[in-house]
This record gives sequence, structure tokens and C-alpha cells, in this order.
Amino acid sequence: MDLISEINPNRFGQILAAVQTAPTNRHYLHWDKLRRYTPPTGISHREWWLALKMSRAGKIIGLNDKTGTPFQFSVPELVMEELHQIDLGSGGMVSLPDQITNPKTRDRYLVSSLMEEAITSSQLEGAVTTREVAKEMIRTGRKPRDTSEQMILNNFATMQSIRGLKASSLTPDLVFQIHRMVTENTLDDPTAAGRFRRQDEVRVVGDDYGNVYHDPPAATELPDRMAAMCAFANNLQPDFFVHPAVRAILLHFWLVYDHPFVDGNGRTARALFYWAMLHSGYWVFEFISISKILRKAPVKYGRSFLYTETDSNDLTYFLIAQTQVIRRAIRELHEYIARKTNEVREVELHMRALDLFNHRQVDVIRNALKHPGQRYTIASHQKSQNVVYQTARTDLLDLGSRGVLDQRKKRKADSVCRAS
Repeated sequence: MDLISEINPNRFGQILAAVQTAPTNRHYLHWDKLRRYTPPTGISHREWWLALKMSRAGKIIGLNDKTGTPFQFSVPELVMEELHQIDLGSGGMVSLPDQITNPKTRDRYLVSSLMEEAITSSQLEGAVTTREVAKEMIRTGRKPRDTSEQMILNNFATMQSIRGLKASSLTPDLVFQIHRMVTENTLDDPTAAGRFRRQDEVRVVGDDYGNVYHDPPAATELPDRMAAMCAFANNLQPDFFVHPAVRAILLHFWLVYDHPFVDGNGRTARALFYWAMLHSGYWVFEFISISKILRKAPVKYGRSFLYTETDSNDLTYFLIAQTQVIRRAIRELHEYIARKTNEVREVELHMRALDLFNHRQVDVIRNALKHPGQRYTIASHQKSQNVVYQTARTDLLDLGSRGVLDQRKKRKADSVCRAS
């Protein structure tokens, strides 16, 4: 809306003075919400909005919309506070419980977090299955039964691979590689994996009722746009400092906006977010699931994209939403570890006092107490604990020989232990 032409220039000083003390300033409201609040005394809603817009001059990062208009962002006070807490909670020598910092036990938490992100990221994109079934598939190594399970297995393998790719610079080839991993055996056209969508392929993102939420740039622009995205990801652009977490968040938005692939754009974008955070030294993100948080509030996730595109390409809305998601994910990690620590401690008080079982066996016993009848195979124990086959076999056979678990034969090559 063109507001400046509507307002008497002699009122600018009065308007700006009135807005400076408005209690809603901190919340960075979109017009859609601002118009529902009572404006400061003496000014109208439209004058209030003009004053806010004049104070929100942002920085340009090199991403333009289809018309060539640049996206821009600012870092208001509430974002600066979130970034500070993210730095304290996930970077450098952050203090975390021994279960994560201890190499003997950290793999158990790593596998659990990778499963959580793989499952919820897929569910955000329409995968239909339960967490229990998905975890059973990953732990036992069985083949996926349908596209939903294949999506989850793909995401799990991708998240594992991202850990090994974190030192690499981002290139179009690496983006294509990640896309191939997340979409393997899930696309109607298998040749669409790891390549740009073509001009004749569906580009409009909408719903079954004909509503269009996003019409991305033309396919002919995608090579140049991805080159610019990679330059941004690799800290080559722009020529001013961008906080690493901000860069990761904007990279997430960039790929979703450009929508370079026929399908799998959301999963690829979230994988790139993880690459960027790990690339920048935020190692705790090996243990954090943002998709778990996003799935709890998918409307809010979608609204942050919508607000950005409907308010002069202001990325700050998306930035605010995602920094809050990250903070919550970090907090939930600490809460999860605290719960698991208490559970394990109860078992360890009884088991370790007698020095009868190692930490992996204690974990199995704790799980078996919660899930009577649960089956444990050498392969599933090996994957859950991230240990070699012989170590997993020794653990379970020892539990079977002591009568803690019932041991049964499954084929010739493996043993099955069942919780009594």
C-alpha cells in the first residue's frame, strides 16, 4: 500500500514519536495482525504501519523474487536475543550432559535424534506412518513397505550423510546429491531426482481447491539462482557479516522459494539448514530436530513464508519464526536428555551397583522394562547403539544367557532376544 502519499508530511514527527513507545513494537507485527490492535493515541492504523515500515529498513542478501525485487531482512531485538541464546545453547564448548559428550554413549542419542528428524521431516511432506513403525524399520533394517516409509528411510540416510559433508563447500552438485538422497524411489518420474524441474513441469504450489500459495521462478532462471544461493551459503555474498544461524535460516527459505525440484524441496531445504549449521560449527545440531517442532505448528511455519512474500519480501518474519523454532528444539533436547538421564539412573542404581551389565545392556534392559515383549535382534542392537556386529552379538547373547531376555533363533545368521 502507498501510504506516504496519503499522509501530511507535517505529521511525520508526531507519528514517529507516538510509535516509538508502542508496546507492540517488539513483536514485529505483520499488517494482518497489526490492524487488530489499538493504535497509539492520535494516529491511525495506516499511519502506525507507515512508521513501522520506515523503521524496518533491511539488508539485501542477493535473493530476488520473480519480478527482480530483492528480498531483505533485519535483525530486531527479539531476533538478537534468540541468536544469543542459540549461541549459548548449541555452539563452541556448550555444556551438555555427559551422555552426549561421552563417546561411549553419545551414539545412542545421535541415532535417536536422526530418527526423529527423518520421521517428522517426512511427515511434514505428507508421509503417513507412526513413529513406532518407522523406528522399527530403521532399527531392523527391513525394506520400506510404501512411499511414506521410503521417504523416512531416505531422510535418515541423508541426515547421516550430512554429518560427513559438513566440511564441504556447497555447490549445485552437492545440492543435487542431497536431493537424490531424499527422493530416492519416491518420485513418479525417477529421472527428476537430482536435476532442476523443467519448464513444462508443474511449478505452482497450491492445494486441491485451486488456491495458489507460491508460484516459483521460471525453470530457465534456476541455474543462475542456485549459483547465487551457493555463493551466499559459502559466505561469499553479501559483503557484510551475517550471523551463521541467520545464514542457515535464509538458506532454508531460499531453496523453498526457488523450488528448483519437482518434489522434495522442503526436505532438501531442511537438510541444507543442517548442513549450514554443522558447517558453521554448531555441532549440537547433530542431536536436534527442528522438523519435530515445525510439525507441531505447521500453520505457523507456512504463515512465516506467506508474511515474507506479502510484506515487501521481508525475510524477518521467517527469521523470527525459525529462531524461535531453533530455541525450542534446543530446549527440548535438554529436557529429553534430563528425562532419559533420570530413567537410566534408576536402572543403573540397581544394575551397575552389581557391575553386571555395560551401558548398552542397561539401555536394552531399560527399554525392555517399558516395552514387555519387545524383540531385539543383533542387527537392531548394532544400529541403535552404532557398534560393530560382534559387540552387538556379545551384548545380546550375554543378556540371553543370564535369563534377562528370551533367546530365539531367526534364520541361521541372527539371533532374536525377546523381553520377558
